[in-house]
Amino acid sequence: MALTGPPSPAIIGLTGWATVVSSCDSQPHSPNQSPTPLTNQSQIPPRTRRVSGQVSVILARCGLPLGLVTTALLCSCEKPKPAALPPPIVEVSEVAPTDVPLSATLIGQLDSPQNVDVRARVEAFVEEMRFTEGIEVNKGDVLFVLDKKPFLEKLGAAKGALAEAEAALGKYQTDVARIRPLVEKKAVPQQDLDNSLAALDAGKANVLTAQSRVETAQLNLGYCEVLAPMTGLIGAKQVSIGDVVGKGEPTLLATMSTLDPIWFDCNGSEVNYIKVKQWSATMGKDLFALPLTLILADGLEHPDPGNFIFIDRAVDVKTGTLRMRAKFPNPKKILRPGMFARVRVDLGTRKNCLEVPERALVELQGKTFLWVIGQDGTASQRSVKVGEANGSKLIILEGIKPGERVVVEGLQKVRQGSPVNAMTAAQMAAMQAGSTAAAQPAKK
Repeated sequence: MALTGPPSPAIIGLTGWATVVSSCDSQPHSPNQSPTPLTNQSQIPPRTRRVSGQVSVILARCGLPLGLVTTALLCSCEKPKPAALPPPIVEVSEVAPTDVPLSATLIGQLDSPQNVDVRARVEAFVEEMRFTEGIEVNKGDVLFVLDKKPFLEKLGAAKGALAEAEAALGKYQTDVARIRPLVEKKAVPQQDLDNSLAALDAGKANVLTAQSRVETAQLNLGYCEVLAPMTGLIGAKQVSIGDVVGKGEPTLLATMSTLDPIWFDCNGSEVNYIKVKQWSATMGKDLFALPLTLILADGLEHPDPGNFIFIDRAVDVKTGTLRMRAKFPNPKKILRPGMFARVRVDLGTRKNCLEVPERALVELQGKTFLWVIGQDGTASQRSVKVGEANGSKLIILEGIKPGERVVVEGLQKVRQGSPVNAMTAAQMAAMQAGSTAAAQPAKK
């Protein structure tokens, strides 16, 4: 039956009662759960039964079907379902086989093959300094001049003593020559000849002693000019003009070093040594023939390659390291002793390696994992075995296959078995560029 005209007071009352019934019968339920119809009278609250009875009377007077109003009341209790969240956006990278250069890095310090301390050998005052600090000097150049006067006096005294000894020796020789014929004629006793021969031998010994003292005086006088023992770079002076040197012990005057070639000394771990040894054997090369690259403190590489020249016989049991030494040409004298540097050992190339960015790895309880995106777009966590590092990437030895996609950005958004919106770096950049362009207001 169709109703026309304004609503009657009964209908208006019915609307109010419907609101009461709806609020009384509402029960908490999840958005996805439909309200359960109450078919048993015992399940209906008393207040609701009284209201329902009054509503039935009103409906009967108005001529409205009871089922129609009941359906409207039940539908009013349902809540709208929330919209499902879209899958998270993550950046992925496809794993592809590539050839990776293998190397090992050693950290150490540069040193000169020959560091020589220039010291004073006699006690004297410093009179002159004939070199410029920090430049290269040649072997035999005069570096310092000490006071020679005391040594000239000692040399003169030694020469005088030598002259006396030589004069005495001449007398002894003359005595022997005069006495010998007389002894043969038995004009003098044999003892006189024996005494003369003994005096002659003593005279010869005195001459040798005097000659030795002259040589010592000449040697000490020569030490007053301190010469460069080799060709090399000389450092800062350790004494000044007027200082007394050589008193009690040889005084350090300066230090010299050779710079070409230069040495690289380091203490390599036994793990690195074993790795380098194995790979050199795999490539069929001698360990001492492997090419080495010297990397300076500023990150630049030395243009001239080097090679190992010494590896110690045993590992230090306290540190677990092995002493190693390499040699590098240094024709421009750029490298100096004491510099810290790194050496990269070229171990050849490993074919068909699988690499992933280091940021894609997750470490948990001593194991390493990757998030892998399957063909259905869901994520799964997979345990992998990691090998050597190659810059910002790591070689994966086991756990993934070529062509698989791994998550490199957005790891915190991924859950096991959950779907994701996987994008490459290029797709992510294009999406961000589009969002930026859309956010900018249009120019008039």
